[in-house]
Amino acid sequence: MLSAGVPLVGGDQLLLHRRNPRLLLHAFKPIAFSSFIVRSSSSSLKELDTSSSSSASEGDDDRQLSSTLSSSVYFPPVKVAKRVVLVRHGQSTWNEEGRIQGSSDFSILTQKGEAQAETSRQMLIDDSFDICFSSPLKRSKRTAEVIWGSRKEEILTDSDLREIDLYSFQGLLKHEGIAKFGEAFGQWQKDAPNFNIDGHYPVRELWARATSCWNKILVHDSRSVLVVAHNAVNQALVATAMGLGTEYFRFLLQSNCGVSVLDFVPRHEGGSPYICLNRLNQTPGSPIAAGSSAGRKASNRIILVCHGSSQGNLEASNSDAGDTSMDMLGIIQSQKTAELLLDLKVKSIVSSPRVTPTETANAIARVQEAADCLGADCVPRYVETKQMKDLDIQGILNRSQKESVNASSLQSGWMNEFEDGLLTELWDQSGMAWKSLLNELSNESESDNVVVAVGHPIVTIGLLGHCLNLTKEWMGSFHVDAGSISVIDFPDGPFGRGVVRCINYTAHLGRWSIPITKATQGDEEF
Repeated sequence: MLSAGVPLVGGDQLLLHRRNPRLLLHAFKPIAFSSFIVRSSSSSLKELDTSSSSSASEGDDDRQLSSTLSSSVYFPPVKVAKRVVLVRHGQSTWNEEGRIQGSSDFSILTQKGEAQAETSRQMLIDDSFDICFSSPLKRSKRTAEVIWGSRKEEILTDSDLREIDLYSFQGLLKHEGIAKFGEAFGQWQKDAPNFNIDGHYPVRELWARATSCWNKILVHDSRSVLVVAHNAVNQALVATAMGLGTEYFRFLLQSNCGVSVLDFVPRHEGGSPYICLNRLNQTPGSPIAAGSSAGRKASNRIILVCHGSSQGNLEASNSDAGDTSMDMLGIIQSQKTAELLLDLKVKSIVSSPRVTPTETANAIARVQEAADCLGADCVPRYVETKQMKDLDIQGILNRSQKESVNASSLQSGWMNEFEDGLLTELWDQSGMAWKSLLNELSNESESDNVVVAVGHPIVTIGLLGHCLNLTKEWMGSFHVDAGSISVIDFPDGPFGRGVVRCINYTAHLGRWSIPITKATQGDEEF
């Protein structure tokens, strides 16, 4: 964890460019952007092309890697705004068996995997993609074919999109890996970025391939791109786009057929584009369903809920924005969120003391308390609700020179327009809120603890940034919508490293949801 003094791979820090406060975006749903130079954990592409058939000597490996880890990688400039939708393949036969697949090509989609691919097709059916890139492996290529449906454009396969190369591990079940490789298998599970097998560092090689993929995707003459690949490579694509090193492997979850969305926006002055993670792991199934995080069971969880829409989002001035009751859309959003969380036994719900977050929290609590009531003699379950002052940022927003900050209709570049001092205040306030939430999670006596936190989208973004041990400059690199949820698991306990299960999940809102992507027709200028 960066906050604990663990450096980025190679000992380098990410260099951040100054933000552009004049950025305007019309082609996509309004989002916020920041920009940076990427410090990439990578070996050369040439090494990757030959890695499966040759082994580097261990004596030279570290020297070669250390020189490449310190190199800066710039993404090619884009002429127009480009949206890239990443999808992981559906469940495969080896997923079902618990077998290590790597870049092998022996497994195919299960019946469940085919159904997941079909759900993703329906999810993306109205999107006007210009091109589809796919891994050449059967499980991903089949998923791409299902999602692509009757679209006429050809699916382009790229070997760099294949799953991580795991060499001698491929094909093994977990117990076989432990029996055959012992200590090496333990390192793969606990310290994957530094894991070495057959003379290779698979995760480092994967980060290099991801960078190579972005270079090809971004230079393609298209505005809306579908990419269908695999768990590890999609993690690497998200991380490298945002300038995150190999230490983020396994901490940005990618479920079977989970959808992640990245937006790339050109700079006026040219150069590497602005980048924003608009969505992470929008899954065909429920984002709160039982499952592992980073390969381990997680019994502690924080669910970040953006409060529902309110009339104040559209009309209120800064002096009272965020302190008005929910409108009808907000009521629907809060009820849908409450229904989504119905299968969880939430221990406590904390919210900003403002009216709209409090109403959203109360709606969730009412459904939670009634969840076990199936008969006339039942006793409602008590769910503690409390207000947390650290989640309230309205006082800071009131000092902004911006005319308004609307939770449900955030304008493009809106966070980039904040004065640096206010951005620092927002970051520091969200940091205090994050510590308070971790303390809330640790105060629960039972093993399975779920804490729900309700606040403004800016608070959610700040909390995500602190969870990932980022800095305030990354706040413009995320986007969340009113009514959305983001889920963080803690497989190592409340004060261990958080695994982000999803960001900006809105599928539960049904017909009132925010579309995953948006048509990119038209020729709007920035």
